[in-house]
Amino acid sequence: MKKIILLCLILQVNISAQYKNGIKVETILKSDTTSIGQKIMYPNFLNNEVTIAKITIPPGKSTGWHYHDIPVFAYVLSGNLTVKFDNGEEKSFSENSAFAEVVNVLHNGFNNGKDDLVLIAFFMGEKDKPLSKHKD
Repeated sequence: MKKIILLCLILQVNISAQYKNGIKVETILKSDTTSIGQKIMYPNFLNNEVTIAKITIPPGKSTGWHYHDIPVFAYVLSGNLTVKFDNGEEKSFSENSAFAEVVNVLHNGFNNGKDDLVLIAFFMGEKDKPLSKHKD
């Protein structure tokens, strides 16, 4: 047991040392709530699956009204995203910003700019289940 603890300490020091050699670590998002203040809750699935997707929305286009029943985190690589919620509220996310998507709330993401909007989205879902559900 002492050998395992010692090994863990050595690995911890080794990893920490690697980040001290000119590697820059920037926190992009640190939050315990979604963009509208919902508490972030991690699902407990039998077949966990993470999907990372690059989403490109052309100028003037939108995602369509949809919702997620899983946690989704997004980073705006380029452009500006405007999200409209079913209660009429809006939020905007500019280039190089990150946010935790809302859960079980209808929303529609718009690109009102002149260039493509590019997002990187991290979906914490379940294998063989949809990442989002569209309004009928």
